[in-house]
Amino acid sequence: MATSIKLSEDLKSRVARVVKGTDQSAHAFMVDAIRQETERAEKRRQFVSDAHAALADFERDGMGYALAEITAHYRARLQGRKSRKPKLRSWRK
Repeated sequence: MATSIKLSEDLKSRVARVVKGTDQSAHAFMVDAIRQETERAEKRRQFVSDAHAALADFERDGMGYALAEITAHYRARLQGRKSRKPKLRSWRK
């Protein structure tokens, strides 16, 4: 697939400065930048989708974890201490 992208003269100059003295062409730099941004956008979209699904699950069954317990658990694990996984609990009254 051939695609043409119109760049401002300023952006062309900035890209040329960035790649000057490297073994990367301006084209390769731009392709890599587009790839990275595409991956980031895909991850963001998946994150939002997962968040919506988690909210729907919570609204359906009212089950979740306490943030303080999750934070304490991961803090302990990061410090190399053993910690039991927090328990899922109902948030409905």
